[in-house]
Amino acid sequence: MREPSDTPAAAAIRRLVRPATPCSPITRRFLPPASLARMGHSHLTLTTVNISAPDARELAQFYARLLNRNVLVDEQDWVMLDAPDGGVRLSFQTESPYERPSWPTEPSKQQMMMHLEIRVDDLQAASAHALACGSTLADFQPQDDVRVHLDPAGHPFCLWVAS
Repeated sequence: MREPSDTPAAAAIRRLVRPATPCSPITRRFLPPASLARMGHSHLTLTTVNISAPDARELAQFYARLLNRNVLVDEQDWVMLDAPDGGVRLSFQTESPYERPSWPTEPSKQQMMMHLEIRVDDLQAASAHALACGSTLADFQPQDDVRVHLDPAGHPFCLWVAS
């Protein structure tokens, strides 16, 4: 049996009250990247999320329609969409063989490895738009204020309204 001081919650609290070190969240939050570099750290920036698909071009076209993005790179088995707001780009890579993820998770079925969270202004209108672009509404909807859709390759994505 684990001692109370060895629980994940206790470990999280210890991390929060520990003095700032070069790797601590407190240091990273308040020091500019150049200062971190001098301390032996480099600045890391997430630029792209790559999504596996049975057909990269088909899935890229779906997300281009859904998110109103343009194709930046179009190669035979790899396509990248722009990020007009300067955020994270999406790219798509053809995988063969490809197995659709299951939603919700089922034992001995391909698990979803990740999913996209897409903030919307109007949940009903955004859900209708997603359907018109080629998604399907998932049978399982775990929350009233979120709509889970499946893209043409079976990846779940969530539409949600900020409160």
